[in-house]
Amino acid sequence: MDFEKDNTFFTGRFKSIGFAIAGAWKLITTEHSVMVQFGSAMLLTCAGFYFHISATEWMLQILAMGLVLSIEGLNTAVEKIADFVHPGFHERIGFIKDIAAGAVFFAATAAIAISLIIYVPKFCNL
Repeated sequence: MDFEKDNTFFTGRFKSIGFAIAGAWKLITTEHSVMVQFGSAMLLTCAGFYFHISATEWMLQILAMGLVLSIEGLNTAVEKIADFVHPGFHERIGFIKDIAAGAVFFAATAAIAISLIIYVPKFCNL
């Protein structure tokens, strides 16, 4: 398969969007960690509607969900590239994968903190 660059602005952007959507779909349908994160995002979206969260809370929640899913996607890409380059166990590859997983941990921890700040007061007022 030969790669042919699309030099026109609009068709190139539409193709890029198509590739991005296809990549997001692959993440959601093939990676278990992304399935869990995406499911959590959908649950929090439903909770946001149920509890009528404010516009600021929506912005923070959407930012947190996007951050976690984005970093999870990058972590998956790092793992796939590392496995492609060196399929067997290698200490340096393991170190790289651990660092990528640590980035997901930081993002998920921030998202959990944001969720607690938003929803704990709402549960206390039930």
